[in-house]
Amino acid sequence: MDVDGSAVDVGQLKNGDIDDSLYSRQLYVLGHEAMRRMGASHILVAGLRGLGVEIGTFRACMKLQHDMLKDIVAKNIALAGVKSLTLFDPQPAAMSDLSSQFFLHPDDVGKPRAAVTAPRVAELNAYTPVSVHQSQSLTDNLEDLRQYQVIVLTGTSLKDQLIISDFAHKNGIFLVIADTYGLFGSIFTDFGKQFCIADPTGENPVSGIIAAIDSEGLVSALDETRHGLEDGDYVTFSEVQGMTALNDSAPRKITVKGPYTFSIGDVSGLGEYKRGGLYTQVKMPKVVDFEPLSRQLEKPSILESDFAKFDRPQQLHLGFQALHTFKDKHGRMPRAHNDEDAAQMFQITQDLAGQSEDRVELDEKLIRELSYQAQGDLSPMAAFFGGLAAQEVLKSVSGKFHPIMQWLYFDSLESLPTSVKRSEELCKPTGSRYDGQIVVFGSGFQEKLANVNQFLVGAGAIGCEMLKNWALIGLGTGPKGTIHVADMDQIEKSNLNRQFLFRPKDVGKLKADCAAAAVQAMNPELEGKINTLRDRVGHETEHIFNEDFWEALDGVTNALDNVDARQYVDRRCVFFRKPLVDSGTLGTKGNSQVVLPRLTESYSSSQDPPEQSFPQCTLRSFPNKIEHTIAWAKEKFHQYFVGPPETVNLYASQPNYVEQTLKQSGNEIPTLESIRDFLVTEKPSNFDDCIVWARQQFEKEYNNAIQQLLYNFPKDSTTASGAPFWSGPKRAPDPLKFDSGNLTHLGFVIAAANLHAFNYGIAGGDKVSEAQYKEVMDNMMIPEFSPNPTVKIQADDNEPDPNVQNGKSSFDDNDTLEQLVSSLPPRNSLADFKLMPVEFEKDDDTNHHVDFITAASNLRAQNYAIAEADRHKTKFIAGKIIPAIATTTALVTGLVVLELYKIIDGKDDIEQFKNGFVNLALPFFGFSEPIASPKGTYLGKEGEVTFDKIWDRFEVEDITLQEFVDDFKGKGLEVMMLSSGVSLLYASFYPPKKLKDRMGLKLSKLVETISKKPIPDHQKNVIFEMTVEDRTEDDVEVPYVMLKLRKCITLLLTCPFAASQLSMDKAPESITSWAGKDGAFNRAPSQFRNAISRQAGAEFPPEKGRYHLYVSYACPWGQSPMFLLIRIRVDQCKAHRTLIVRKLKGLEEIIPYTSVHWEMLEKGWRFAESDERVPGANVTPDPIHQDVTHLRDIYFKHNPDYSGRFTVPTLYDLKQGKIVSNESSEIIRMFYTEFDEILPENYKNVDLFPKQFQQEIEGVNDWTYSDINNGVYKTGFAQTQEAYEKAIKPLFASLDRTEAHLAEHAAPYYFGKSITEADIRLYTTIIRFDPVYVQHFKCNIRDIRSGYPALHKWLRKLYWDVPAFGETTQFEHIKRHYTRSHKQINPASITPVGPIPDILPQDQEVPAAAAALRSTNQ
Repeated sequence: MDVDGSAVDVGQLKNGDIDDSLYSRQLYVLGHEAMRRMGASHILVAGLRGLGVEIGTFRACMKLQHDMLKDIVAKNIALAGVKSLTLFDPQPAAMSDLSSQFFLHPDDVGKPRAAVTAPRVAELNAYTPVSVHQSQSLTDNLEDLRQYQVIVLTGTSLKDQLIISDFAHKNGIFLVIADTYGLFGSIFTDFGKQFCIADPTGENPVSGIIAAIDSEGLVSALDETRHGLEDGDYVTFSEVQGMTALNDSAPRKITVKGPYTFSIGDVSGLGEYKRGGLYTQVKMPKVVDFEPLSRQLEKPSILESDFAKFDRPQQLHLGFQALHTFKDKHGRMPRAHNDEDAAQMFQITQDLAGQSEDRVELDEKLIRELSYQAQGDLSPMAAFFGGLAAQEVLKSVSGKFHPIMQWLYFDSLESLPTSVKRSEELCKPTGSRYDGQIVVFGSGFQEKLANVNQFLVGAGAIGCEMLKNWALIGLGTGPKGTIHVADMDQIEKSNLNRQFLFRPKDVGKLKADCAAAAVQAMNPELEGKINTLRDRVGHETEHIFNEDFWEALDGVTNALDNVDARQYVDRRCVFFRKPLVDSGTLGTKGNSQVVLPRLTESYSSSQDPPEQSFPQCTLRSFPNKIEHTIAWAKEKFHQYFVGPPETVNLYASQPNYVEQTLKQSGNEIPTLESIRDFLVTEKPSNFDDCIVWARQQFEKEYNNAIQQLLYNFPKDSTTASGAPFWSGPKRAPDPLKFDSGNLTHLGFVIAAANLHAFNYGIAGGDKVSEAQYKEVMDNMMIPEFSPNPTVKIQADDNEPDPNVQNGKSSFDDNDTLEQLVSSLPPRNSLADFKLMPVEFEKDDDTNHHVDFITAASNLRAQNYAIAEADRHKTKFIAGKIIPAIATTTALVTGLVVLELYKIIDGKDDIEQFKNGFVNLALPFFGFSEPIASPKGTYLGKEGEVTFDKIWDRFEVEDITLQEFVDDFKGKGLEVMMLSSGVSLLYASFYPPKKLKDRMGLKLSKLVETISKKPIPDHQKNVIFEMTVEDRTEDDVEVPYVMLKLRKCITLLLTCPFAASQLSMDKAPESITSWAGKDGAFNRAPSQFRNAISRQAGAEFPPEKGRYHLYVSYACPWGQSPMFLLIRIRVDQCKAHRTLIVRKLKGLEEIIPYTSVHWEMLEKGWRFAESDERVPGANVTPDPIHQDVTHLRDIYFKHNPDYSGRFTVPTLYDLKQGKIVSNESSEIIRMFYTEFDEILPENYKNVDLFPKQFQQEIEGVNDWTYSDINNGVYKTGFAQTQEAYEKAIKPLFASLDRTEAHLAEHAAPYYFGKSITEADIRLYTTIIRFDPVYVQHFKCNIRDIRSGYPALHKWLRKLYWDVPAFGETTQFEHIKRHYTRSHKQINPASITPVGPIPDILPQDQEVPAAAAALRSTNQ
């Protein structure tokens, strides 16, 4: 097959082009040309038992042992996208297959495996047709094999392998053979003679700027920049002055002379080098010859997979042949752990070694282990070799990357357990789905795997592969086992070609949920064993991933592509001393790392190099490569379509924006000019105006700005030293003249016009023809540009920017400022005006985002004569896309699980673990022992003490400072200084008087006293750093100290895996905790979820007078905090909305209610006493239970052992004496319909959840609840500045969104002329916003009455015109409850007087706004 021949598009499946949205990350690995070659390839995979996509069967007999590997290869090829994939397996499916064959169903039993499997493999990739090879044996008619470019064989007899190999080699068909036996595996490739490798490495060609070329041909890179070349590379030259014959000549082979120099050989006759020039590496094709299997069996060419096992491949080469011989002789594979079969195996291997030309020294133990495991079928080994085999297939058909030449053997015998026994009896197949694993490890280890509590962080590509492997090995399936999966992301289309658990129907759904559901279907024993968590693992969620969560884990696995997130998880694993396996992929490269408590360094111990950034001077004026112009274009995207709209919105919504906010920025005039342009001078009224604006930007950036630059620095200008200014990295630009016939010029205008129109909400751009664009532009008058002599341009990054104001405010330029301010429209005229900033999204090819950046970048490249980048490359760079490919992911995941076996076994010998690095492109495999964690020593009382610098710490209980100092003195350590955070708690040089007041204080009290801040009640520990001297009287490094609050812990240095072995007396978990360690708001679910139902036989039928409702007038939509002595928790009292619905539906006479008092202290909600006079109806003692004083008493009557939360609303059944529900969202929906049969007709017809709006209401509910109803609480209860700012931004963004909706529809209610659930849910928060949340919860960016006119109008309509809203709103309850119950926010319990009034009449505005209106009208 000619891999360099003309490519056939996969476009026969998709109109002649590759689906970038599906293959986006794979494209950045393989490239378009390689993808197109793959798209022309027909692949045959033989053997189809087992679960597809690296899902295989676990069987103890030979005929099933390679099933998993076969489907892995099929899966990875299908995901990659080839012309067609053909499957071969004519055998009927058996019922025994169902426990492991992912694609089989019970009704498939008896049907040919290939026939039922093919359509389900096809689901993996709609662009890869999947069919069945119709034959009973591949060797019956070899001519049928001519239709395939590649044949993949697994689990095939050696006899058939040789027949097919000989035919394939003679007929130019590529062949891949792969096999695994337990922890052993091999792969063989034969791509025929004269196989051409178009790109052996897959690395991007390097290029650079030339500083000099001497007469000997020595090339020096500019400014000692590393050239990045290797001996034997080829380069071409361009723009060289002097040696002009080098330009565009044939590629020259180089010899590296140093990191900054290389030689190109003889340059005589080429002239003398003057200056300038660029070198560019050229990828030269490589041609290699493969030998057929028959020859390679005799004289194998073997690629080393592990240099520490250099003597094993030759032995395994003979051992694998011995297995085939044994099978041919006995009709079966050697029995698991059977010594008789193992002895025969060793004898056969010895005989083969005696026939070999090369003398191979055999290790009997190795060959016997191969025999013991011959029936083994392990998921991670299948993942490793399945990914490897699929990559070799892709290499064969694409010509991209260097293939394996020609054998590779790999084993992971270190994964064998030592904590359990293995014997023939213990490794005997049991009829279990895990038999393929049991025959290798034994039944005892299988039980260990089943009872693991493992945490998977990330459910993307690696996460999916990991979950699949875990499902197959039975991880967490036992009574004590659990798998936690955390991922907050949703599934995108581009995920589908490498995240195999997802299907097109899953796009838009949460990854964690879909992945968990898929593997539970794969292995039903995981039902109820997977806990999905939809939150980001980070500082802001430490209330979710708290100490109890981490301490319960046995181990953690990272499946993340974000370094910061990986480092955070690593730090948590170090803190809680949990083993971690981390892995990652980058195209064809992948790595795995094991982090073991007290044994290895952590993931964070080594740092990646910082991300490349470009100097601003280079981007603004002197770009010299396409990356510079792309970065510039992305900045322009923000300057045009993001920043100004956001600034305009701030101006329109914030009072005194100019005087207060803008004055602090130091960039007043440009910002005011931008506001003026967007609101006045350049404000479009239709799409044609947007075209005009876009055309003007072209002129400004690509003509005028370049003319100005050349005015300041003419092409013949020189530096102070006399050197040409435009030399080296500075490329002299040329202005562009607009040409509507130039696709890049026109493309810029089209993209910019559409994005500008989006800012203003102007529709119709998709209907504008190119002719209309040209017509509008032809009618424009473009003024001639004259350079401005006052403009200054920074010439070098080392020079100061002449345009920086050096602290001078533009307010000093009063005339200019006053003119700009006077040109702006008054704010009151912008009440309903709002621009829409553009949020960059790279994966939507219809939104013009990447189109704009591509055109803008390439136009600037044209200015500077830089080679342009196509849309694909631009998207890759601008979108910061991480290249990914399914084959690498599968292989790396296999390596991770092999290490996980060791961790679960409890190995503590660091030499048994392997960190792995692979590069499938080369190919290269590197395995190394993990780096040991650094150790430190100090001289203690009993001699030298060694400690681990990463993993060790001292842990102390809450003792006094004196006891602390004395305790360490007893260890031979003199404490010189002790600090916590920024507070210095103790210093030996402090005067005795100062120390006297401190030494008797307990450590927790000492911290609070010195820092003048209480330790948050949710915080379970305090970290101390100390400076000490040991017995040598020298300062020595020692571990940090952790004070354990409310726990009894002795001062210790821990042992390996100590976090899971320590015995701790834990404080009972409070039922009132609401804040996490980072101060972020935490919430627990309601615990009573019964329902009133009209259905016959319902436990709670709708009856008049049967139910009693307990509410609080203070309680809004979301949560109301209640305090206990130990800790605080926010309950979900959503009472106000139940009162509103009760009244709207006319249920006053059917369901009576009682409101609790507004005050809520240690025991939670209390009832009013009989002699109290509290405003509001029904604020009385409990009329049902005469002996109760608090709502909690009713809960304890229901259940004396109740340990949940005591919340309102509470719906109580008088007949049964039990609580029906305390979840308001469910209570109000009961009220909607369940009492309709006993209601008058007018109330029965009240529909608060109309069918035509249900989907929209649910959608609005989601973000309204999260960002507004709950957002005020997340803001108000934040305990750190970071948590506060994180919460308040989405709160006001969603208020802006609500305002825009109400303003746009101009209806009295959210969804038109009728009140719906959306109004009810929103009202209870908005009515409390100005009276409480603005000041009490610091939600003070804007208030409702002055900042949200449409929302304010809607609110007053409900309050004044609809009794169900106004009559159920009690401002005294609301204001007093918040200000006098939230002691941690308002310790003095002072209730502010304002705002006055609590809500404005419908015909009245805020006094300040009214005054502004009067001023405007004067």
